[in-house]
Amino acid sequence: MSINHFFKPTALKRTAFFLLFDTLISIATILLAYLLRFNFDIPLTFVEGMFKMMLILIPLKIAIFFVSKIYFVAWRFFGLMEYRRIIVAHVVVYTLFTLIFMLFNDYFLPFPRSAILIELFLSIFFIGFLRISKRLYLESSQSNRQKRTLIFGANDRANQVIKSALGEEIDYYPLALVSDDKNLIGTYFSNIRVYEKVSLINVIKELEINAVIITEKLEQTELDGLFTKLNEQGVHDIKIAQILQDNRPALADISIEDLLARKPQDLDMIGIANFIIGKVVMITGAGGSIGSELARQVELFGAKKIVLVDNSEFNLYTINEELNAEKTVAVMQNVRNKNQLEKTFIRYQPDIVIHAAAYKHVPLCEANITEAIENNVFGTKNVIDLSIAYKVAKVVLISTDKAVRPTNVMGTTKRICELYAHSVPSMRTEIVAVRFGNVLGSSGSVIPKFKAQIAKGENITVTHPDITRYFMLIPEACQLVLQASSIAKGGELFILDMGEPIKIVDLAKKMIELSGRDDIDIEFTGLRVGEKLYEELLIEDADLKTEYRSIMVSMNSPVDYPDLLKKMEHLRGSDEVLLAMLKLIVPEFNHQKN
Repeated sequence: MSINHFFKPTALKRTAFFLLFDTLISIATILLAYLLRFNFDIPLTFVEGMFKMMLILIPLKIAIFFVSKIYFVAWRFFGLMEYRRIIVAHVVVYTLFTLIFMLFNDYFLPFPRSAILIELFLSIFFIGFLRISKRLYLESSQSNRQKRTLIFGANDRANQVIKSALGEEIDYYPLALVSDDKNLIGTYFSNIRVYEKVSLINVIKELEINAVIITEKLEQTELDGLFTKLNEQGVHDIKIAQILQDNRPALADISIEDLLARKPQDLDMIGIANFIIGKVVMITGAGGSIGSELARQVELFGAKKIVLVDNSEFNLYTINEELNAEKTVAVMQNVRNKNQLEKTFIRYQPDIVIHAAAYKHVPLCEANITEAIENNVFGTKNVIDLSIAYKVAKVVLISTDKAVRPTNVMGTTKRICELYAHSVPSMRTEIVAVRFGNVLGSSGSVIPKFKAQIAKGENITVTHPDITRYFMLIPEACQLVLQASSIAKGGELFILDMGEPIKIVDLAKKMIELSGRDDIDIEFTGLRVGEKLYEELLIEDADLKTEYRSIMVSMNSPVDYPDLLKKMEHLRGSDEVLLAMLKLIVPEFNHQKN
């Protein structure tokens, strides 16, 4: 057995150590109490009573300490709460000893009663000091090894972070907390002072802070502002504390989604649940970024059965494995194949159809016009026609801001889908389109692309310094889609409030800051074919508000269905012919070729 193994701390060794030293300290404090009482000249007649006090008081103290679980507290976790337990245990011990002394007074005589009170304070001080000494040593040694940290927020989560830091479970050493709670300013969390938030910059400078852990739940704008302020002060190591089930904190990096996400405040979970619960829901494009999240949401809101339709084997497998196997059906089909799709309608008889299948990548659609039209236009037509034929109660078409005054093939195909959904004789089937902008982190969007470029150490490529886009988190966007669908009566075009548009160059700068790298620049490559500088969400300014602030409704102008159908039938031929027909169907289509 090695000497290192012998000195390795264990719970048994810790308990034995404290038993030994508590006994020695108690002997010393009783002797010191007598010395103080008699001015350091103890009469011989009182010595016997002193030893009797040791024989009764010390075992009593150890027993009460065991009952109070004081011997089970690790040194590194010793704090004010533990010190209070020691004080309470001492009060109990000396109350019991005083009762024993009063009942058996003759046994102790002669005995100086004041020695009891003197020894009480001496014992509290020295036994407490023994335990706090290791904590002080750990803190002084840790401060040299760990990152000098400020905790943003004074709450239970901050307390857990401090305990983990003192236990060396995380590589951070908290030196200060900041809070806007006036009742906490100037108080201490485990000997760490709480400062006002307004003094944040001064605290960072005075204490030479190089890391910040955020324990408060901040709104997107507040988090973004804090991130910018910390970066300006040279603090780049910023974490968000997330508490796990065992009350141990997990520290996560701030993501670009955290800084950009604008979460809607008017989500009606009950309304969505009433719309979904007990229904058979078919989702096309179920393996994509939007489709897969919609599948998760409808499962969460109590769908009776979820029919997942996608032509990608891997994507379909992935989402099907994630969901409850008893509720889901995976159908590997392409919406362009109407005959096969019809069999799925016949077999599962969906109550709700959410059509999310589409080619959405602008440059690819520009390079493959025929395929984009076949999939986006005629695939949508198949889904809508079959939904009407098989009496689906509600059809939800997922649309995009690129359908507004489109400048590319993809946006134009989606606008045609909106027109068809609005004009087709739908019988009892309610058909609604929901339009929104980019969702954060979806496949093919700029964020995964920028992340990949940063990971490779490459410069970030942005097409134009003035280009802007709308962004929203995928889960919130999908919940709003379901919420809009729940209030639809048929024929509406809903537009989700995406907040303010974001400059892509600012997004790129923020992602470089988050990466902590200073060797990455931004390169401007020029607008791609069909790409807009500014996306629009609304066709007319006179769009109507709904009962929810995050959802607006635009009443489409009347469209002649037979005329639209006839024009769609002529969407065949060369790219030049197809572009001409797209322009004929969507007059506002202004194709940007370069």
